[in-house]
Amino acid sequence: MARKKKEECPSVPAWVISFSDLMSLLLTFFILLYSMSVLDIKKLMKFLWYFQGEEPFIATKTVTVIPPISLLQKDIALEIKNRIKRILPMHAYQIEAIENYIVVRLFNDVIFKPDSAELTEKSKKALSGVANALKALDKAYTEILVNGHAYLVTKNVDPWKLSIKRAVVVAQYLIDHGVNPEKIAVTGYGNTKPVYTWNHPLLKRRNDRVEIFIKLRDFREDLMKDEQNEKNNGK
Repeated sequence: MARKKKEECPSVPAWVISFSDLMSLLLTFFILLYSMSVLDIKKLMKFLWYFQGEEPFIATKTVTVIPPISLLQKDIALEIKNRIKRILPMHAYQIEAIENYIVVRLFNDVIFKPDSAELTEKSKKALSGVANALKALDKAYTEILVNGHAYLVTKNVDPWKLSIKRAVVVAQYLIDHGVNPEKIAVTGYGNTKPVYTWNHPLLKRRNDRVEIFIKLRDFREDLMKDEQNEKNNGK
């Protein structure tokens, strides 16, 4: 009988190949994380806007990572919510993101005393928290619009005047607690802009409110302006 040929080298188990591929991918991932600590802005914006479906612009600066505006919205909204929810009940406020604004909606039946522009003690504590958050995030927004709305008023109270007074009181409280007054504007809408149009007592109560619109800074626009200024200065 012919002798069987001796195997020169035993075959490698299949799992070893998969394991080595996984290690290579992990090494590549960690190298990528390390390289992203400081990025060329051109590569950075191409990377971010690839996932946002937007056209990148060309820049030559090297800067630290700037988060997309959508991430800023979530961070600021969460920061404000964490400060308010410790003080006010859930039905007393709403926080939402609309385009490049964060809207903080405070309902007057909890924030103000009936038919007046006098803040309650709870609302003062909540507004102090909002003011502290706005001070800490001052560079993240460009302006604050405080809009007053007055619905639940008695016949001898002018809703226009009351809505303006309430907006002014909220704005003044924010200013007194350190918010930049140059960024604040005030408007009163009386009873002309309801959020809810259904004839239901609970919903009508929620039309009686003060809204704080926080307009976020568009860092991408700022970068484009800086790039244009550099080009103009270079001419």
